[in-house]
Amino acid sequence: MSACLAGLAACAPALGLAQQSVPAQSPASQLVLSTPTAAPTAVQTNEPEQPSTGNIFPHKPGASHSYWDNLEGHLAIEVGVTGNPWTQTGRNFAQFYADRANTVTMNQIIGSLSHPVENIGGGYGIGFTFETLYGSDGRFDPTLGMGSGSLNGMYQWVPTQAHIDAKFPWIFKNGIDVQVGQLYGLLGTEGTPATARPFYTFSYAADYILPFEMLGVVVTAHLSDRMDWILGVDAGNSTSFGRYGNNNKPKGYFGFAWNHLLDGKLDMHIIGHFGPQGNNGIAVKSPDGLWTSAGAGAIANSKMQYNADFLATYRINKAMSVTVDGSYLHDDLLRDDAYGVATFFAYDLNPSLTLNARGEIFRDNTGGTITQFASTTSFTRSISNKPYPYYSAPPTTYGELTVGVSYRPDFINRHLDFGQLTIRPEIRLDKSLNGTRPFNKAAVPSAANGYAPVVTDGTNNMLWFNCDAIWAF
Repeated sequence: MSACLAGLAACAPALGLAQQSVPAQSPASQLVLSTPTAAPTAVQTNEPEQPSTGNIFPHKPGASHSYWDNLEGHLAIEVGVTGNPWTQTGRNFAQFYADRANTVTMNQIIGSLSHPVENIGGGYGIGFTFETLYGSDGRFDPTLGMGSGSLNGMYQWVPTQAHIDAKFPWIFKNGIDVQVGQLYGLLGTEGTPATARPFYTFSYAADYILPFEMLGVVVTAHLSDRMDWILGVDAGNSTSFGRYGNNNKPKGYFGFAWNHLLDGKLDMHIIGHFGPQGNNGIAVKSPDGLWTSAGAGAIANSKMQYNADFLATYRINKAMSVTVDGSYLHDDLLRDDAYGVATFFAYDLNPSLTLNARGEIFRDNTGGTITQFASTTSFTRSISNKPYPYYSAPPTTYGELTVGVSYRPDFINRHLDFGQLTIRPEIRLDKSLNGTRPFNKAAVPSAANGYAPVVTDGTNNMLWFNCDAIWAF
């Protein structure tokens, strides 16, 4: 905990340099809950005395309502550290955002300007969200063609959301919602913003098989008060169009979401994302001949990738919730299947302290999905058809158990003029369940391993201790 506080203090000079995007940290029993679709489901009315929901232009009592009364601005800063004394590589294997071992990292300064969908007359509504992120997390959250020229170091700036949200009173009693622009992926329950997840570290599925970013259109049709139909078309995972696209074929979403079932206690969705994801460029070799880019040529245009996600959250009572998240990926180009189930439990012990637990089993059938990106820019290079250093594991069934708390220290927060501090220590054990040894060592291409950097002589488990600190308003 002291390491978290020290890390946050070290980044204090950066506070004045950013604007942010997500609201202050909620109890983790709420954070685990995932809205089944990113599309808005309600329209703000324009009653003259409506209380303001924004924090930019407060609504003055008695004054006529303005659309801009509900403009919101948020800022959050996350600093974290991972402790893994057994690693020989300086890396935590099979991790994206928390890959740096035994290092204090400024993960994100994330700022947003947004407006909820608000009635503009006739049942129509309009809103928007603009969000940007700076920090080490930017290495794994790019959208090629949108600020991707800055992706060249440990700390990077990336735009994360830029979309217009609209409500149309068409076809169904509750209408349809449309989002156009750059959005987060709709699958899974662990979001990129630190306040959108209960732990500092991510599950295997969230890191490796669920789309991060998309550029496109998502339509949510409200079939009933409790059921939504989700459709979308996008350019692909973390890519855009033209020379920044991975191939010339469209991708898209299809699924359903059920909201507030069983007296409001149950939310669930089943959503799929489908389309060719491979890069149709020509494979490129590094100057030393050791590394090759991900380009597969024209065949990538016809090789499909299928992602599917089933998510269900049940609120046992006001203090406890359980979430089950099952994810699946099949990739025709890699000839790989990867799938897993993660279960989350959250219990608000008191207003300042929440206990969180996550258990996961995840299978990578060929070893082609779980890949450790070995350099700072490896991930961006991999999706840009450039050679990139990496190492991977044999086909492995992974088990993971994480236990931690979200602590919102009242003795600090009651003295803050705005925002809230949250500290999240956790202990995590990763283990190979089928006898492979992929942890705490690295591999490089050589004649001895057939120029395939697969780790076979590491450890079969990884015990590590992590903590982050978040200030958010």
